Amino acid sequence: MLLNDEVQLLRKVPYFCRVDPCKLKLLAFTSDRVCFEPGQELFCQGDSAEAAYVILSGIAELFTNTSGEDIKIGEASCNSIIGEMCLISNSLQAVTARAKTEVEALRIAKDTFFKVIADNPRINMEISRTLAENLRGSRFNGSNRIDQPAI
Repeated sequence: MLLNDEVQLLRKVPYFCRVDPCKLKLLAFTSDRVCFEPGQELFCQGDSAEAAYVILSGIAELFTNTSGEDIKIGEASCNSIIGEMCLISNSLQAVTARAKTEVEALRIAKDTFFKVIADNPRINMEISRTLAENLRGSRFNGSNRIDQPAI
């Protein structure tokens, strides 16, 4: 996939939709493209949060583990970003993300993610808006489908 294709995909992620395409090109260039086979973990609950992942293709399932049993709490698919809230809150991963299908993603390292946020105040607004929508939605619909997870 070409860099310009990655920029177009990033523009479909709500956090990045209003970011200057030149800055998105830099983000795509400094991020790692990673692939996961079905069953492979993107990150595990309790691990240090080192990166956020933008799902480019495929589906990742999100699990929480209580009492030694994985409980599925949702899915993330194309144009979703996962792991970002643990970066922002400087906390351990709250869930395990596991590839349900083959997953291709951009891995945005913690330092890169914070630099992008610092350079783009609109992203802060989009993160706040997404958090508010997720909180409101969790009170009213009880859906376990996560189109823009706040994780």
